[in-house]
Amino acid sequence: MLRLMKRNAIVGLILTALLHVSAWAAPMQYIYPPPESGSDVRMNFYWDILQLALEETRAKWGPFELQPGPKVMTPARAEMQLGNSQDISVMARTTSREREQKLLPIRIPLDKGLTGYRVFLIKAGNQAAFSGIRTTTELRQFSIGQAVNWIDVDILRNAGLEVVTGPSYESLFSMLEAGRFDFFSRGVNEVSAELAANRASFPDLVVEKNLLLYYPLPRYFFFPRSAEGEKLAQRAEEGLQILMRNGKFQKHYTVFKKSILADLNLAGRRVIRIPNPMLPPETPLGNKALWDNLASELR
Repeated sequence: MLRLMKRNAIVGLILTALLHVSAWAAPMQYIYPPPESGSDVRMNFYWDILQLALEETRAKWGPFELQPGPKVMTPARAEMQLGNSQDISVMARTTSREREQKLLPIRIPLDKGLTGYRVFLIKAGNQAAFSGIRTTTELRQFSIGQAVNWIDVDILRNAGLEVVTGPSYESLFSMLEAGRFDFFSRGVNEVSAELAANRASFPDLVVEKNLLLYYPLPRYFFFPRSAEGEKLAQRAEEGLQILMRNGKFQKHYTVFKKSILADLNLAGRRVIRIPNPMLPPETPLGNKALWDNLASELR
């Protein structure tokens, strides 16, 4: 009897091992939307963070593949494809109530909310018109360019600001150059690389010197609301939590922040704050460790 019990235990261990081997046989597929253009490097930091998180979980979850999808798509198309589990299995987007109903979020702000700190791309000759602005009311005399499917459109309009929408991210630079709107609101984590990438085509565009607009705008990883999506999200969240505990998240973020702010003169800027009514109630606004209080560094 004892011999039979030992044999059954050994068989059980072998079956468990075989199940783990089977689970690991096919790498977990993390497929993200490719850049919208050859010069678009806005998302590189987020895929680097995901790579680190997945590496931290390799011992538990096994191999993975992290790579761009097969075709370029607009953010709206990417969201639809992700919801249908087609072509991509993860995206990094700013959040909203509607987005979190359709897709499964990991509620860890990947850039600690830096996307919510906005500076303005303007035509160089228009700087004087912006120099006296101190309030939201004064800012309302100018029109803002944003892509038609960005959540920022609703946030800005809720604050009474005039928003002119363009059909795509790329179109907004030519629209600003042509005077279709007065300024293009950009995250401090985006603007330097964008300006450098577009300098040859739009040499008259510069960063406005005096203002910083802020609204809370976390960017999360999103996954399909499916069994496979839940598994992919669980692994990614476990990895992110490990990175936060061992300090690697903060270390990587600090390098990222230093590099993106190096070319921006933010000190002494006037901060204009507006609310974000699109945030779900589950947004972890009370967890200060998850957010960058950039505005306090500028005083």
